[in-house]
Amino acid sequence: MKKEKFLVVANWKANPDTLRLAKVNLTAIKKIASKNKNTEIVICPPVIFLESLKTLARPIALGSQDIFTEPSGAFTGEIGYEALRETKIKYVIIGHSERRQFGENDIDVSRKIRIALSLGITPILCVGEKERDANLEYLSFIKSQLQMAFKDVPKSSVHKMVLAYEPVWAIGSLAKRDAKPTEIEEAVIFIKRVIGDIYNTKSVPPLKIIYGGSVNQNNASDIISVAKIDGFLVGRASLTPKVFGEIISIVNNFQ
Repeated sequence: MKKEKFLVVANWKANPDTLRLAKVNLTAIKKIASKNKNTEIVICPPVIFLESLKTLARPIALGSQDIFTEPSGAFTGEIGYEALRETKIKYVIIGHSERRQFGENDIDVSRKIRIALSLGITPILCVGEKERDANLEYLSFIKSQLQMAFKDVPKSSVHKMVLAYEPVWAIGSLAKRDAKPTEIEEAVIFIKRVIGDIYNTKSVPPLKIIYGGSVNQNNASDIISVAKIDGFLVGRASLTPKVFGEIISIVNNFQ
């Protein structure tokens, strides 16, 4: 049986400042990708760059950092999902903690997942707790996110999704601390159990589970070896091709 590729996703957020620099970074990452055949690489740049990077990116996949819930219409400042589909993206990040901070809720996330699947775009569903408490209430929080997200997703479509576990308390410049590999492992086991329960099956429907939470070249090896994840969702570290390349190589060479 052919081994499934690992997945490393770059979330560039609102970076870089110019299309020129986006092209420079993408070109550098393409060279890295050519040496790492066991790993699929996805770049999610600002949406304004997607059309211009479409040809240059190949064979690297492009993704969007969000998707709107309407195809078009009188929605100032939004990009209808029909227009987004024209960029030929393969992936879309849905439910990222930063989008949730802007007011996105579980109902919005559920709807966006269904839209992405209907368009043939792979949703990268982000779930994760804001706080990790000693009473294990955070597990109920994750469970609720998962139950709502998968509520209207048929079992036959689960393999078309990617799930990214991103504990909010371990993300970005305000992170309280890095998540321990064992903590990530425990969360991944719990996530698989909940998804199995949702579909009333002991074996989890096949989907990649990746980790996002201040991933860098120093912690990537420990995380993937202990947590047994399928890759990473990388934020800040993905903006420096050399550093991002080290993360890709760590994932690619993991056995």
